[in-house]
Amino acid sequence: MNEYLVQISSGRGPEECWKVVAKVLEIFLKEAKKEDLFVSIMDKENGPLNGTLLSVSVLVKGRKIKEFLTNWEGSILWISPSPYRKFHKRKNWFVGIKAYDVADFFAWNDKEVVIESLRASGPGGQHVNKTESAIRAKHLPSGISVVASERRSQHQNKAEALERLKTKVLAWNADEAAKKTQNQWNQHNCLERGNPVRTFNERL
Repeated sequence: MNEYLVQISSGRGPEECWKVVAKVLEIFLKEAKKEDLFVSIMDKENGPLNGTLLSVSVLVKGRKIKEFLTNWEGSILWISPSPYRKFHKRKNWFVGIKAYDVADFFAWNDKEVVIESLRASGPGGQHVNKTESAIRAKHLPSGISVVASERRSQHQNKAEALERLKTKVLAWNADEAAKKTQNQWNQHNCLERGNPVRTFNERL
């Protein structure tokens, strides 16, 4: 199954662009669902205004992802009067979308993970508190660590911890990948250059 990390960003755009990011995310999720693609939100940066997003990263899994992303990657143009500035003349608002093939920047290596057992605490009765069923998993290269203690079984907690750790490390790797490719695709400075891949004409 193919996996892509997709980032939707307002770049240095004003509050209208923050609103567009949130609207584009809604449409992106709906269209991905129609194509039987699995999408999960990895990270998002909320905007200062209600219902706005500065940026969001989503993980997309499934077949025919490349074909789907062809209609999304690049600049997105949203045509609408400003919902925040009544007499503002500008109606064209741009956001940028960049997709990264997870296989290009993320290779999981079990040898880079340290597993520790911990004494579980909190609700669950005496049995939970007396056994070292909780698990801490730490990814050495990034320093990221997670703890799983919800299950009674140490084996189940280990599986849960590893899954959480992979998700966090994937987001970390995606951030590093974005930094490395910033010179090639500077979404903060080039959002309004070139032809948009998608145009929406609808009030924000």
